[in-house]
Amino acid sequence: MAVLMTAAVCALAQTKPEPYFTFRELPNMLKWCPAPPDTVGAAFAYDIRQYMWGKEMRQKDKGRTEIAIRDAVYSLECIAQEFGEPFGLQISKEETPEIWKLLRDAKATCENISGFPKFYYKRIRPFMRFHEHTATPEFEPDLRRNFSYPSGHTILGWCSALLLSEINPERADTILKRGMMYGESRVIVGAHWRSDVDAGRLAASAAYARMHTSERFREQMRLACQEFRIKTGLATIVEMKAYKKAAEKRAKKKKA
Repeated sequence: MAVLMTAAVCALAQTKPEPYFTFRELPNMLKWCPAPPDTVGAAFAYDIRQYMWGKEMRQKDKGRTEIAIRDAVYSLECIAQEFGEPFGLQISKEETPEIWKLLRDAKATCENISGFPKFYYKRIRPFMRFHEHTATPEFEPDLRRNFSYPSGHTILGWCSALLLSEINPERADTILKRGMMYGESRVIVGAHWRSDVDAGRLAASAAYARMHTSERFREQMRLACQEFRIKTGLATIVEMKAYKKAAEKRAKKKKA
């Protein structure tokens, strides 16, 4: 049994991401999401004030800035580390393969919803407009090659928060609060305008809703919820047997 479970974990960990939908199948942000603010109106003035607020935060609140710098690492490993505590369970591809697979494929889906508007609007990032540096200068070369609207980090963070809240609704308040912080971190480090972050949350919510129309997604969510209950001692004997049986079936399928 242990060998089969290990084989199943390894198979899940090594599989490439499989988006639930292509960018053509996801809601087109150009048709429903507001365009980024122009450079003369009140909305852009608010963006500028928020950029200045982020710079002020870097000076006044070192603890929050350290969190923002950690959030700047765009990866599932970062999501797993930062959301593990509010989620109530440490996430990893070895210990929680079903939850990891759900987040991995959802991440790939969310990346599909953001690419088109980024290259359509070609919005310049705030630190570039003001000829300044961010709190994460090591990432600036990549940021300069990638446009600002909407915020991809925010999409990843907010979608992850929504997914984890569905798995563990008892801690939804804590998880969602961390998800809000994750997007806010982009303003604090100076990598995004506030309106980029707002649009990122809208995009993540749209992708999250669309994913629920996928039978494959719903099945993976069921497995992730089941895994969470087992790992946290909430599962019944019936659920544990079903989980082990499913792991055996996946392992045999991978061997075939």
